[in-house]
Amino acid sequence: MAENGTRILVVDDDGDVRNVLARSLGADGYVVDAVPDGASARQALSSTPPDLVVLDLGLASEDGLDILTHLRRTTELPVILLTGRGDEQDRILGLKLGADDYLVKPFSPGELSARIGSVLRRTQRSAAPVSSYEFPDLRVDLITRDVIVRGDHVQMTAKEFDLLAFLVASPRQVFDREQLLQQVWSSSSEWQDSATVTEYIRRVRRKIEADADNPRWLKTVRGVGYRFEP
Repeated sequence: MAENGTRILVVDDDGDVRNVLARSLGADGYVVDAVPDGASARQALSSTPPDLVVLDLGLASEDGLDILTHLRRTTELPVILLTGRGDEQDRILGLKLGADDYLVKPFSPGELSARIGSVLRRTQRSAAPVSSYEFPDLRVDLITRDVIVRGDHVQMTAKEFDLLAFLVASPRQVFDREQLLQQVWSSSSEWQDSATVTEYIRRVRRKIEADADNPRWLKTVRGVGYRFEP
């Protein structure tokens, strides 16, 4: 069950979908505001700010990507996208614009509730200062800069550690090469070849993955970039 008062804003122009999600998420303990369009969403954001937004990209009245862009300009709220099966390019662009996760229609309300819980836990953890990240078989210590894989210390260069630490800090969030150049190298593709990121991902995989060609942790998201899978 969700913590009392956790508010979810659902933006979907399908009334049946809004009703189903309002009932199911309400039963899971969330306070749900369900609106049909961007104008209503902006009003809800200003009057009763939510803790997370569920946004349908296929709105009839306004491009959902425009609403996502507005959200990213004005808030740091986590966003889960709802998309159709044929909307792969919109999903990719949505992730690049900063969405935290997505679900492809049709989906079960239970799956959405599980995704909401996961995203909220992840964003709440990232808001608090941490000294290390621990996952099954992997520990990344930000203080000592140690990387421990399956009980063994792994030697890394400074930039290899910085790249891994940045990715593990945002599990499942996808970053493209330009974002990683900016965040890890304080650079850009205008000054540094984006292939640098590809090479460093390869190096880190060789050091932490049991099979670098079939990575468990550092995943490639085709057409977008990379993410850490805990």
